[in-house]
Amino acid sequence: MTKATAASPEPERNRQSQELNIFHDVAKALTSMLDLDSILQAIMEKMAEYFRPDTWSLLMVDEERNELYFAIAVGSAAEALKNVRLKVGEGIAGWVAKHGERLIVPDVLTDPRFAKRIDEMTKWETRSIICVPLRSKHRVLGVIQLVNVNMQGFSDQELFFLQSLCDYAAIAIENARSVEKIQELTITDDCTGLYNARHLYKTLETEVYRSARFNYEFTVLFIDLDHFKQVNDTHGHLIGSKLLAEIGYLIKAQLRLIDYAFRYGGDEFVVLLPQTGKDSALVVARRLRDTLRTTLFCKEEGLNLNIRASIGVATYPHDAQTTHDVIRQADEMMYLVKNTTRDNIGIAQRGVMK
Repeated sequence: MTKATAASPEPERNRQSQELNIFHDVAKALTSMLDLDSILQAIMEKMAEYFRPDTWSLLMVDEERNELYFAIAVGSAAEALKNVRLKVGEGIAGWVAKHGERLIVPDVLTDPRFAKRIDEMTKWETRSIICVPLRSKHRVLGVIQLVNVNMQGFSDQELFFLQSLCDYAAIAIENARSVEKIQELTITDDCTGLYNARHLYKTLETEVYRSARFNYEFTVLFIDLDHFKQVNDTHGHLIGSKLLAEIGYLIKAQLRLIDYAFRYGGDEFVVLLPQTGKDSALVVARRLRDTLRTTLFCKEEGLNLNIRASIGVATYPHDAQTTHDVIRQADEMMYLVKNTTRDNIGIAQRGVMK
């Protein structure tokens, strides 16, 4: 009896030592890593090391679609879970996301909230689930799910430790999102929501490097609105700003996902078309010109404004080999149109479109 009492503190000390080491490693990851995925991966790996589930996953909340998706999944079912989504409220993880409360389910077959379709899709057998929400400022950011953990040794101490790790993960996500918002503010134009001129030059430098390395072309469109000053003079700057915002939206709507749109300043816009030669770029420039010709703006204000644009086109590497030169060439072509016909397209080495 005395022997058993004397020996029992040793596993407890080992467990506490393991917890401290994990806390230390997680804290180090939080302070030394900038990449959110790496931080979350580190936290989840430590969690798996401690609780030894058969599989584990991190589900993130997609607030726009009111769904959960598997951001990280580990185990034989991981590949099958990549494209799986749960409605918030569906399954045990969905219930946790909806209510913001943790759930420990020792036998999922006795719980009506269990979503059997996930096991059917993954050919996995879930026996038990521990689900903990990642909460921040009264919002659930995601859910951490541990499947088939040994429930016999799962005490209040383990639960406290799990909650602490989930709190670390929530802090990491919230910090990363705050940094992302700050970065967006520094590269985004307030009026139009397009990228700003500062981001234009950084993006162009990257594109010049990439295109030179892989022998790609890219094309720049320089767009200047015709007679925009008259709108400000006649209707005021608030209407002018609304018009710019609507034109920014129109420009972006004409582009592919890989293209970039920037507000260069005032009533000037720049479009970057990666991996696009001059003839393909002219299709985009014509589409922009023609869409502007047929679109009425500021309808909500009862104005039905119509505005045209002078567009300059230059292609790397045929017209220019550097960031500043390709912008300068497109700008010069725009001014060629501005000083002659307006409402048209000027093309480097070809002149104004007939």
